[in-house]
Amino acid sequence: MNRINQKMLEDKKLLSIYFTAGYPALNDTVQIIEDLEKNGVDMIEIGLPFSDPLADGPTIQDSSTAALKNGMTTETLFEQLKDIRKTISIPLIVMGYFNPMLQYGVEAFCEKCNQIGIDGIIMPDLPLDVYESEYKAIFEKNGLLNIFLITPQTSETRIRQIDEASNGFIYMVSSASVTGSKSGFGNEQEDYFKRIGTMNLANPQIVGFGIKDAETFEQATKSAKGAIIGSAFIKHLTTNGKNKIREFVTSIVG
Repeated sequence: MNRINQKMLEDKKLLSIYFTAGYPALNDTVQIIEDLEKNGVDMIEIGLPFSDPLADGPTIQDSSTAALKNGMTTETLFEQLKDIRKTISIPLIVMGYFNPMLQYGVEAFCEKCNQIGIDGIIMPDLPLDVYESEYKAIFEKNGLLNIFLITPQTSETRIRQIDEASNGFIYMVSSASVTGSKSGFGNEQEDYFKRIGTMNLANPQIVGFGIKDAETFEQATKSAKGAIIGSAFIKHLTTNGKNKIREFVTSIVG
């Protein structure tokens, strides 16, 4: 069973952390992953930096720009992660945009992820129909779950299509905005969380965008299996470097 599927079976609310590979410094990637697992994080999304990150707010954009200037590339990331499964047991997901994956070669990219021990991929700009017609077989052959996103504007029909195509979890975007732009959840978001929670979807939902502290984590996980924190963690890295990860995680989940 894929590590993501195993993690979804645990009787707890899950904390997933996103960070940009190669930030703050090029060679910080592995230590950040190890420190996150050591301090109780349930899943990690490793951001593959891209020069035109459309869904990302300024915090993640700036970290991507810095990581690219530091010298991060797809090949460099794979080299950094080649021995990661010697020390890490929690699910690892590569999150990025389709262009770098296409440039590398989709099959070669998936094979490399499989060799390393990556469990899933999130590509917000890879459409469902294109994935199913052209790439699904490659992902499945390499044991990779493709994680799809839904938003408050996604129709019920589309949500059910995504649910049927998914095996793992659905990335539930909290609002129609870029990452890092919210300061809490209002009634509209909470109604959306409840609405999706009552749809009896086959896949659990993990909420992303706008989770930054214990309060928003609790709000987001009332109806969902877990939540993803990205921008707030990157701000923490910007301020503190890679040395105070324990303090950040305990501020969210105690």
